[in-house]
Amino acid sequence: MRVAEPSVSLAATLWQSNTSRAERILAHGFVRGLGDGSLPVDAFKGYVAQDAYFLEAFARAYAFCLAHSTTREDLNDFADLIAGVRDELKLHKGYADRWQVDLTAVTPIAATTAYVDFLLEIARRGELGATIAAMTPCMRLYAFLGRSLSAAKVAPLYAEWVTTYADPGFEALAARLEALLDRHATDSTAVRANYRRAMELEYNFFDANL
Repeated sequence: MRVAEPSVSLAATLWQSNTSRAERILAHGFVRGLGDGSLPVDAFKGYVAQDAYFLEAFARAYAFCLAHSTTREDLNDFADLIAGVRDELKLHKGYADRWQVDLTAVTPIAATTAYVDFLLEIARRGELGATIAAMTPCMRLYAFLGRSLSAAKVAPLYAEWVTTYADPGFEALAARLEALLDRHATDSTAVRANYRRAMELEYNFFDANL
């Protein structure tokens, strides 16, 4: 009797289809500079401001998901994911206070605007699967970057950034979003396109901040 092979989740399938993009981001000078401390401080300060702006939009995209959810489980999941973004914003405020970065009047650069517009345009449509597919790459990618960088010696300058995204707590949030992806999305052209586009926008975001 032939034993059926275990099925691969949609989240795992999409990640596997985009690992080359993730590896390209890991190899980018900005990301490598976070690990070895060679990233210029001014570049990191610019990134902090832009990422804080992006994260506020990311939280709003979660809020759209929460508004269109229909189960208590979804409500709890999205509320906790929004809380995770708030924790990230606290981290950014700590950087901002340390290096005198004004987060109250950030002017988004083109790469930030493109990513924010992409997310919120999809989120406003209220299609949970499509929105989650556009949001999951950010969470899974950052967990991947944190884990990958922490596997080598990390320079002190940006060690807090690395340890934040290498932390099991962040991995748990990424896995929670992936579980929502598996719950609400189907393997469709649109879902694959949203996931892939988000990965491309992630690369552009790091590249624009170097």
